[in-house]
This record gives sequence, C-alpha cells and structure tokens, in this order.
Amino acid sequence: MENYQITQWCHHFIREQVHEGDFCIDATCGNGHDTLLLCELVGDSGLVAGFDIQKEAVEKTETRLAETGMNGRGRIFCCGHEKMKEQLLQHEDCRKMLEQTADGYGKVSCIVFNFGYLPGGLHELATKAETSVVALEESLTILKRGGIISLCIYSGKDSGFEERDALLEYLKNLDRKKYLVIMSSYYNRPNHPPIPGLIIRI
Repeated sequence: MENYQITQWCHHFIREQVHEGDFCIDATCGNGHDTLLLCELVGDSGLVAGFDIQKEAVEKTETRLAETGMNGRGRIFCCGHEKMKEQLLQHEDCRKMLEQTADGYGKVSCIVFNFGYLPGGLHELATKAETSVVALEESLTILKRGGIISLCIYSGKDSGFEERDALLEYLKNLDRKKYLVIMSSYYNRPNHPPIPGLIIRI
C-alpha cells in the first residue's frame, strides 16, 4: 500500500473485491472519493448507488463523478443511509440491487461505510448510533455471497464514542454462520485512532 491511512487500507480490499458489472453502494458519500473508486471499478455495465444526508456532500460527489466522466455509473441520493433500501426501491435503475437469489443472498458486491462526520463539514452532523446500526443491518440483507462491507469507524473529539461502541457491540453479535467480521486497529497510535474493518458474507 502507498500509505497507511484508513481509507487506503479499505481501498486495498475494495479493489480486490469489486469487478466489472458489479452492484455497489457508498452508504456515506462524504466528498465522493469512495463513490468515484466504486464507479471506476464497476465499469459501464455496473452500477453504484451513493447516499449522504448532507446536500453539500451529494453535490461534491456528483461534481466529482461528472468531472471524471463517471456520472453515468452512479446514482446519488440525498438522504440518511438508514433509508437506502427505501430509496433503491423507488429508483428504476437501482431496484435490481434489492433482488434476492433463491438461496437468500443479495446481489450487491460491496458496501462502503465511513462513520463520523464529513471531512471539513459540520461536526454536529455526524452519523449517529441509532441510524448507523439500522443502516448496517439493512446492508447485510442485500449482500451477495462473498460480498463485503468496508467499515471506517471514527470516534473521539466532539463526536464521542456512543456510535463506535454501538457498532462494535452489534458487529460482535452477528451470526458467525452468515458473516465473518474482521476488525483492525492502529494499535500504537494515540488519541482514539479510527478503526477499519470488514464484514464478509459467507
């Protein structure tokens, strides 16, 4: 890896996972970097849905995709990530992301979460424990066999630890027969470093 930032750690696994024609979701668009990466990886035959509750984040993401010629591969929604299935159902192009296989798996290859606040944005608009857990729960139901959820969990400072603790508790109790949860840490870094993780649908 070129460096050791949490986003680069997650991008390493995302690049290994996502292929031409895949369905992917960026559950927290932020400045659009993850959305753009997903759009690049799925190709013209794939589709990416992005979500953010902040209009500023949606606009930045749409601009980033347009400037790189990727806007045809992405559909961006201004709403909380806990409403992703509701929004996908209402959009003709994205409805297919909710389809289930005969054995109960979904169709989505990769879902990306960054829990916290928009870099450079208002900290009081950070994601919250109650809606983040719901969004994560919804995401699990649409993952395909072998699909992954990439997690970046930020905490501390003015965003506190409530969301981090709720997410870690939820992840610890996931059905081990259905999901493999791998959490990492910046073990020797001070000041509550972010926590990267992966959920794999097995």
